[in-house]
Amino acid sequence: MVTRRKALTLSAAAIGGTALAGGGAVVFANRDKPEPPAPASVNVDGRMLWRNWSGIQNAYPAARLAPADEAALAEGLKVAQAPIRAVGAGHSFTALAATSATLVSLDGLSGLVRWEGDEAVVRAGTRLGALGPLLAQRGRAMANLPDINKQSLAGAISTGTHGAGQGLQALHGDVTALTLVTSTGERIECDRQRRPELFQAARVSLGSLGILTEARIRTTANRRVRRKVWVESLEDALAQAEDRWKTHRNFEFYVVPFTDLAANISHDETDDPVQAPPAGNDDALLEALKGLRNTLGWSTGLRKAAAKALLGGVAPETAVDEGWKLLSTERPVRFNEMEYHLPPETHLQALREVLAVIEKQRKDVFFPIEVRRTAGDDAWLSPFQGGARGSIAVHAWYKDEYQFFFELIEPIFQRHGGRPHWGKLHSLRGQRLQALYPQWKDFLAIRRELDPEGRLLSPYMSGLFDLA
Repeated sequence: MVTRRKALTLSAAAIGGTALAGGGAVVFANRDKPEPPAPASVNVDGRMLWRNWSGIQNAYPAARLAPADEAALAEGLKVAQAPIRAVGAGHSFTALAATSATLVSLDGLSGLVRWEGDEAVVRAGTRLGALGPLLAQRGRAMANLPDINKQSLAGAISTGTHGAGQGLQALHGDVTALTLVTSTGERIECDRQRRPELFQAARVSLGSLGILTEARIRTTANRRVRRKVWVESLEDALAQAEDRWKTHRNFEFYVVPFTDLAANISHDETDDPVQAPPAGNDDALLEALKGLRNTLGWSTGLRKAAAKALLGGVAPETAVDEGWKLLSTERPVRFNEMEYHLPPETHLQALREVLAVIEKQRKDVFFPIEVRRTAGDDAWLSPFQGGARGSIAVHAWYKDEYQFFFELIEPIFQRHGGRPHWGKLHSLRGQRLQALYPQWKDFLAIRRELDPEGRLLSPYMSGLFDLA
């Protein structure tokens, strides 16, 4: 047994030699792709570029607002040119934040406002990574976190962002009150007692009702968790996944295409002393998988054999620390992503079909497929509305083509009753979305009430709601 770092160090030399298996002449076509073309930093009208994290969404806003407080936001919105869109970290892969008119940054509206018992009132622009230490000062924590913590609280809430854990809801499930400012500058507070229908609509609203300024969130005791990471055969991972979701506080696994392997990650509360995690090596793992793709992409059999030799004997890794330090990880390697949330009864069957079509038709894929389970809730546009859902996230390196998401993967998700993650790539619009959400028309009615002139509707948003 060897550590992941040791295995990946060995793999660098091994991958260099695998070209010999093809006589040194066969190299995968996109081994050394250049950077994708970047839009101009300033357009012909002198407007500065806005671009999302992965680089596939961009816009040239005519105006940018960066209010320092709620009052400044309200005054700015009254005279802002439409369409008005808010942006946090720009981590959504869809065009939710893109606008040619007014882009509103929430960075100035960040920080902890006050405590109400064990519930924290937090400004909506606060990044998830900054919220952990703020809550920990009082011995509290968020119940769960997504696998990336760079998002703003407002962005994470508004898109239904979630973590891993069958007994844990998405982030908006712990929101108990919201404050928003409408496109005309009106300030509105809502919870389950005050304007309850607005509250149910606003918890996952895609920024289409108003701009969130504060959220009151339930917190939990700031406990240590033990994180365990281990690699096993894919079939063993699939056979035990349901039991592991029931057993562990947090559990997810990653299916690694063209390896017949899966990497499992569990988190469980513990009183054990802090144990530092091994030095990060996820980048090295991706480089190793890309190297196998580049040199052995022509032979699935050899590619799988090499992967098993390099990774199959890796020893499990453990770490112990406060949950907010371990539940999220760094993801410096850019990618594009499609994620759908499926009924538990079709979850793993859909996963098998996704993997099969990738290994049959997309030899260029090397990013692992992320598999999670999340508890249900009752927010109107929550992908988890009405019951627990299983998530499958398919990734493509940012230099690689991702149209296959729509052509090969999305039909599988739709056939199995999936709902798309609002911040990840998908093609659903209007009537097709309405069929997935019982309160779709109720949501649109509240949207019209708060924004009758459609000042928050960019072309993308209008198309999403079929209001163009």
